[in-house]
Amino acid sequence: MLSAVLVCCCALVSCKTKKTKMAVGFAQEGDENAWRIAETQSVQAEAARRETDLHLASAQGDVEKQIGAVRTFIAQRVDAIILAPKVETGWTPVLKEAKDANIPVILIDRGVSASPDLYATLIESDFVEEGRRAAQWLAEHTRGQEVNIVELEGSAGSAPAIDRKKGFDEQIKASPKLHILASQDGNFTREGGKQVMTNFLLTLGAERINAVYCHNDDMALGAIQAIEAAGKKPGHDIKILSIDGIHDGIQAVLDKKINCIVECNPLLGSDAFDAIEAILLDHKTLPKKMTEKDALFDESNVTKELLDSRKY
Repeated sequence: MLSAVLVCCCALVSCKTKKTKMAVGFAQEGDENAWRIAETQSVQAEAARRETDLHLASAQGDVEKQIGAVRTFIAQRVDAIILAPKVETGWTPVLKEAKDANIPVILIDRGVSASPDLYATLIESDFVEEGRRAAQWLAEHTRGQEVNIVELEGSAGSAPAIDRKKGFDEQIKASPKLHILASQDGNFTREGGKQVMTNFLLTLGAERINAVYCHNDDMALGAIQAIEAAGKKPGHDIKILSIDGIHDGIQAVLDKKINCIVECNPLLGSDAFDAIEAILLDHKTLPKKMTEKDALFDESNVTKELLDSRKY
């Protein structure tokens, strides 16, 4: 009888102390480039480290699929949702649904044009400042020269494309010798960058273009292919400015094909889960925006050792 009582008591204690895994949904917009893949891997690694049940959905660039993924997470009653939105608009209804279900939403790397009370926080880099820093670098390194620039924009409607253009264009207007000849959407992909740059070289003329500003490294790497195919030397005949800092981009700086990269760190998994734990476990109210600190890379500070140390 005593043994039976002990077994029962132990079972009760076990039931009371058994820890239930936290469930988190991650609605990723796609896997179209190395930066995006690195971000996903960062979230996956952090979820594993914290023994969290991660529900991952990649929308493959389809906004409706991404909204559907968020609705699925709500139906699954996850504890929190991490969202990297494809575009800024169209999120209000589903974010209201998440709020009504008492599920906090953590936005990472991109914002939305919805009321701030519908999400817990936004963790991102300062996209406007990224564009501004790229333009400042170009102005400083082409002093006194007339410079004709083409701009390869990111996916239309996305926060980084809107803000990186805004910061760059504003700074260019303050530099009278810098001129933007044309801008076009390259969709943040290497192939898109190659196609748009090829079109610029054909329609505007390779001799007329002095610089290309790319909203990410993958488009810059595609632009390099187009410039080389046109018989020009990237980084020399045409200066190349980019944003992100992926491994292949840093390698291109070492190879003197990209002149300047403003970093945008995709390793946001740790910060995202810190935010979730602060909300759910510590019951904290977070700032509506938390900004990452990013570096700038050019030939003055890029080394083989730096390249080898990169995690993305």
